[in-house]
Amino acid sequence: MERAREAASGGIAKVLAAAEFAAFKHREQRRKGVGGSPYINHPLAVASTLATEAGVEDVDVLAAAILHDTIEDTNTTEAELERAFGRAVASIVAEVTDEKTHSKALRKRMQIAHAPHLSAQAKLVKLA
Repeated sequence: MERAREAASGGIAKVLAAAEFAAFKHREQRRKGVGGSPYINHPLAVASTLATEAGVEDVDVLAAAILHDTIEDTNTTEAELERAFGRAVASIVAEVTDEKTHSKALRKRMQIAHAPHLSAQAKLVKLA
């Protein structure tokens, strides 16, 4: 995780540090479904979609895409992300984080109600 702090300010290094951080945090998780693939495949696919399909080059958005489930699904805190990747990345991740104490149906309703108020960066991550 030390490498994440060192890389937080530099382009591609920041995105790679985010991937390393997310892979560590999600290391015990698997995707639901028949394949049960490693969970890290999902955030990497979100970032890849943003970069390849939407042409997003904003490093903070790409890093946030990779990290988007770390607060929601691991013991990661927003403060930890801010220390490692900066305020912009931590803020985007916090915006797209669902409150896991609510039912899935309520979370979906809250996502719809909250969507118009997201920053442009968070909207990109949420849509991808």
